[in-house]
Amino acid sequence: MMNSQKSTEDYLEAMLMLKEKRGFIRSVDVANLLGVTKPSVSYATKRLRENGYITMDESSFITLTPSGMEIADRIYTRHKTLTDFFTRLGVDEALAREDACKVEHDLSEETFQALCRHVSTIL
Repeated sequence: MMNSQKSTEDYLEAMLMLKEKRGFIRSVDVANLLGVTKPSVSYATKRLRENGYITMDESSFITLTPSGMEIADRIYTRHKTLTDFFTRLGVDEALAREDACKVEHDLSEETFQALCRHVSTIL
């Protein structure tokens, strides 16, 4: 099974992306975005609710809590920054997004901040 922290970050990031794109978050849209089954999303949302990262209303719309939003925003910012960096290096955009997704979870905060400083000096 996938690393629990990475899975949590992936789900929260996907939820933030859906919120920005559509204005709302539904489990079915999370499943489609991540390419996972509805039962997988049900299990994940239960875990995310138990950990205080999301709430769900009676219509099953999902809302990120402040702690969930903090994690989602941090990972999504890393994703966008790394994708941009890789495309500026000449990497195809689709591959850059895929690689950013792999790196965003494992890169230390120190290395990420150094990369951000470096990028800001060359732009």
